[in-house]
Amino acid sequence: MVAESSRESAVREAAAGGIPSALADLGTLVRIPSIAFPGFDRAEVARSAEAVKALAEGVGVFDSVEIADAAIPGTDERGMPAVLATRAARGGRPTILLYAHHDVQPVGDEALWESPPFEPTVRGGRLYGRGAADDKAGVMVHIGALRALREALGEEFDLGVALFVEGEEEAGSRSFAAFLDEHADALRADVIVVADSGNWDAATPGLTVSLRGNVRFTLRVRTLDHASHSGMFGGAVPDAMMAAVTLLATLWDADGAVAVSGLAQRDAATPDYPEATLRDEAGLPDGVRPVGRDSILSRIWNKPSVTVTGIDAPSVRNASNTLVPEVSVVVSARVAPGQAAREAYEAIERYLRDRAPFGAELEFLDVDLGDGFLVDTSGWAVEAARAAFADGYGAAPVDLGVGGSIPFIADLVRVFPGAQILVTGVEDPHARAHSPNESLHLETFRNALVSEALLLARLDERTAEGSAGSRPGGVQSEHPAV
Repeated sequence: MVAESSRESAVREAAAGGIPSALADLGTLVRIPSIAFPGFDRAEVARSAEAVKALAEGVGVFDSVEIADAAIPGTDERGMPAVLATRAARGGRPTILLYAHHDVQPVGDEALWESPPFEPTVRGGRLYGRGAADDKAGVMVHIGALRALREALGEEFDLGVALFVEGEEEAGSRSFAAFLDEHADALRADVIVVADSGNWDAATPGLTVSLRGNVRFTLRVRTLDHASHSGMFGGAVPDAMMAAVTLLATLWDADGAVAVSGLAQRDAATPDYPEATLRDEAGLPDGVRPVGRDSILSRIWNKPSVTVTGIDAPSVRNASNTLVPEVSVVVSARVAPGQAAREAYEAIERYLRDRAPFGAELEFLDVDLGDGFLVDTSGWAVEAARAAFADGYGAAPVDLGVGGSIPFIADLVRVFPGAQILVTGVEDPHARAHSPNESLHLETFRNALVSEALLLARLDERTAEGSAGSRPGGVQSEHPAV
């Protein structure tokens, strides 16, 4: 054991010294195509879980390490394998739950990748590969921080730790709630760190304090009993494509802002974020204008958005002079923090049904909902995380809102209402998560790992009394994301 005065320097040194091995292990994980979507090989997700289990066992601090799954409610299916490792707290210390996920998005068009998606490749200070940032880097930040704690403080540190590495986050976390219910005792903690978000930029850490909710559904538009010749009947008969395009166009106003009545927006201050930064980070060409009104970050963090992310219709190659009888589209909406996803979905469905053109028949299928999240920023764990980030990155952290969604956090709040939830991450704005050429900024990874190791070391000096159950872990908060 080290002297008290040198604890943090020893932890920092161990964390920094462990970066090469953490990156090597990250490369091994990236090589496993652990895609949990239907139609992909479940065995690869299982192989990824085995690799994560071996990493957790290798840390040498857990009382138990296992691979487990749970039933998907309403089906006969089992969810994808997750890794659950636990270590009981000692000496009145708190327990921290470290969350990440080992499944990844499909790669899309491989021709758009500059290097093979499952062959980790370093160039320009970044590690490229599917899952390199989202979220296998999150897995390795947890593993690397625990390794540093053990190396610096020995096996007998007192902090309680639960490690939960999910295997189906990208595919919707369909068994997540059931998994929490079945393993609630093992997962119960004073503080939960969800390492699945991002940072302000590559050099400035972020603590996510608000997340938009999500609404996703398939809309089927039907106008004909069967396909008909477009020359014979075009001009008198509305085809499904015409009806779908006409209907979808009503979702936005002339500025590109969402026009759906009944969708809320949150009134909260946002940091300065110039249009030039948006263009750089989003890849917006000079001739294309941003959409929406008010500050850019208010549009991304605090207002709803609606995106058509897929469409089933005859391809260009297979086009014929035919009136299409039926078209299906996938609509993905983001919901302002504070509005229930169910309420938002009902507003969108009502809006579309009221505007169905030419009497088109509408059918809503495969509805998926996830509530947004607002962090209670007054908790002691938030302050501890901010301090650790400032020391680990050498820069003061920024409280972030995030335009994306992590809907399972609502389940964490439900099962563990007394826990303080910290949403962190390793991504920077150029990580391109979910897109071709996903990558991890190596210096950001280093700083994130050092920061988490410092946080763990400091929690190991804190008593748990008065922390667990003292305040709700995720409630409506009036603290602005600034």
